[in-house]
Amino acid sequence: MATIIIDYGMGNLRSVQKAFERIGEPAIISSQPAEIAAATRVVLPGVGAFRDAIAALRQQDLIGVIKDHIAADRPFLGICLGLQLLMDVSLEDGEHDGLKIIPGIVQRFDLPAEYKIPHMGWNQLDRSAQPDHGIFRSLGPEPWFYFVHSYHVVPTDQSWIAATTDYGRPFVSVVAKGNVMATQFHPEKSQSCGMQLLKNFLAVTVEATTSVQRLNRSQGGTSG
Repeated sequence: MATIIIDYGMGNLRSVQKAFERIGEPAIISSQPAEIAAATRVVLPGVGAFRDAIAALRQQDLIGVIKDHIAADRPFLGICLGLQLLMDVSLEDGEHDGLKIIPGIVQRFDLPAEYKIPHMGWNQLDRSAQPDHGIFRSLGPEPWFYFVHSYHVVPTDQSWIAATTDYGRPFVSVVAKGNVMATQFHPEKSQSCGMQLLKNFLAVTVEATTSVQRLNRSQGGTSG
């Protein structure tokens, strides 16, 4: 199966699916571990509370499937809460373990009084952390995306940071390393920039998968 959107009961799944359909990718919504394990690409969307989300993933036996997919260096895209779930721990309504893919925490915005929480609406990216990453192709230096969130990620490993956004102070809005990419904003709600980012995700991961296949063939030919 090519692209699967994980259904754990806490995402605007149909909106994400429709966004992929608009760019010609027939993504499938699934909560079945076997189907997700067979996927070429996995998308983890999400809205709502971190605690409820990680509990739902655990109850549906999806945590191991997600971690195995990422460990195998297969393409993964997290969206909003799907980004936050990648962290070691969240401080939302207590302290809750995440998937522990990215070292760091999820914490609530601590902002000057004139800034409303949640951060809601359109805002720009500063791509200077990884300006040449393929996820940003054709997006310009400071593209606009749509955000809705009260918490943000704080990676302790700076190499994960791909872009930041300013809301009272800078926060991490895109992470990327290898075939793992995740955004705090909602590309499916971000009109042309969002569609371009999803196209880029598909293109980057196709290129990466093709490179691995070529390497494997080359190594097989040499050893034989």
